[in-house]
Parts: sequence; C-alpha cells; structure tokens
Amino acid sequence: MSHPRLSLALDGGGLDISSGRIVVFGARSDLDLRDLPKERCQLITGYKPDVDMLSAQGWEVATGADGSFDTAIVFLPRAKKLAKAMIAGAVGLGVATVVVDGQKTEGVDSLLKEMRKRGEVANVLSKAHGKLFWATGLGAADLADWQAPAKQEIEEGFVTAPGVFSADGIDPASRLLVDVLPQKLGKHLADLGAGWGYLSRNLLTRDSVKTLSLVESDHASLTCAKANLSDDRAAFHWADATKWRSDRLLDGVIMNPPFHTGRAAEPQLGQAFIANAARNLAQSGQLWLVANRQLPYETSLAEFFLDVKEIGGDNRFKVLHAARRRRSGR
Repeated sequence: MSHPRLSLALDGGGLDISSGRIVVFGARSDLDLRDLPKERCQLITGYKPDVDMLSAQGWEVATGADGSFDTAIVFLPRAKKLAKAMIAGAVGLGVATVVVDGQKTEGVDSLLKEMRKRGEVANVLSKAHGKLFWATGLGAADLADWQAPAKQEIEEGFVTAPGVFSADGIDPASRLLVDVLPQKLGKHLADLGAGWGYLSRNLLTRDSVKTLSLVESDHASLTCAKANLSDDRAAFHWADATKWRSDRLLDGVIMNPPFHTGRAAEPQLGQAFIANAARNLAQSGQLWLVANRQLPYETSLAEFFLDVKEIGGDNRFKVLHAARRRRSGR
C-alpha cells in the first residue's frame, strides 16, 4: 500500500536520513519507497516474490541485516511478536534512529505507547489510518524483552518462528487434510506452500514416497521446515508456489494454499496455486487441498481436472480432491 507518512516525515516532518546507511525491515513490493535513497538502503524481507520484484528494481535485498547502519525503518507486520522482534533487532544494530510505520490494524498505537516507556519518541505523524514515529537514544538493553527466539517449539515436537503462518500450533485445516489423505499418494510429490512442514512430515511417513518438494515463499517458514524434517527424500525450494516448476511431472500435489497476503481475502491466490499444481502434475497425477469452505475453488479445479469432489471437512473447511488432469500444455 502506498501512503504519504514517510514522505511527510521527510518533507518538513523532522525526520532526517540525509546521511549514512539505512536498513528497512518488513520491506514489501507494494510499499512506496521512492523517497528512500536506493544507493544507501538495504531492504530486509523473506518473502520471495517481494525479494524478486525489489531486486529487479535495483534495490539491495537480504533476508537479514548485513553491516552497520545509521537509521532503521520498520514497516510493521501483522504479528505483534514479530513486530516487537523486528524493532528490537533494529535497535540492536546500534542505529541512531529507529523509524516505525504501521496501520492501526497492525497494532501501531499500542506499540507507540510501549515505545514511549522505553525511550524518547521524537515525533508522531498520523495519516491514512496509521502512524509513523521515530525514536532515538535506544540501546539493545531497552528492548531486551522484545527479542523473540529464532525458533519456538510447539506440539508434536515441531518448531516454528514468530510471524510464520500458524506459529503457535498446528493449523486445524491442515489436520483435516492429513486425516483424509490416502496411504498411497505416488512416488513423486510436492507440497505447495509448505509452511513449516506439517503436511510434508506426514507425507514422508509413507515408504512409497521417493521425492518430496517443499515449496515455500516465506524464508523463515522454510527454515523451520528444514529443522522439522530430516529426510533425504525432501527437497526445499524457496520459491513462489504459483510459479515454481518441478524438474519432473509429479504424481501428486498436496496443499493448504494461503488465501490472503493482507487482511482482505484474495481467492485468486489459491486459484493461482491450483493452476500451477495442474501444470506440474502428470496426466494421471492427483491434487489434494484444504480451504475455507466459502472459497470457490471447485470452479477453478474443474478448469484443470475432469474429476473434482469433496472428500472431507467440517463447518469451516473443506478437503477437495482432483484427478484426471485435462490435456493442455505444461
């Protein structure tokens, strides 16, 4: 989302970033970054589509801060634990100024109140249902309790990280999918949008599986998946699951596709997952997916498969199975 808060802060609002390196946490391709000096910025994001798009625009992009910086800018994520960890991490770099920007729906108001208890907040700009503020004179000790562990253990021995999907427990929709999956799924499989590996670990309990590709766009989630799966049959791909291509036609694809990138539902994201699953499947390949019950995925599935049916679910979710891929170019 493009917004004027950063522009206002730099144009008469009192924020000075005229010298020194700048690190930007939570950078996204939909943010308006035109007021930042590209040659002095390092953008931090683990979302592969944003990495690819921002890199193509000439930005220096990384999954973690590298080097020394004078200013840190934090664009808030939705997860509060992750937001606090990002701010604490920025302060821990020893920057002179940390700038925080976010919407009210992202908890910016409560974070501002807490920041005022930790250090001097120089200024606050309110605009477009959000706030931008910056603080100076903070040290790592001031926000030590905001630091989040890189990994946290949840049920069944899985590890997750703050901010990843279903960080505090196994997603109930994924449980439903696992409960109805047949024992025989084929030799060569893919888990599109694999997250931290819950579905994939279940797939690998089957001796018939020879290869399994975990495709995940979020770097932190994929790092957790690598910790959760120690199996030579698993291959990990940090990639956009709507564009990734297997080096062979697959026998099966399993997925719990995301249906939003922000707060608004975007069914077309799941539809793009379905289209790419079909492209990667052999003619006899099969697709299993779980989704919120109101999402209209049956129509999309029917575009690519001759057989589509619901095989499980509850009042919130449905598990769909598709087979007999329609003939088309890969």
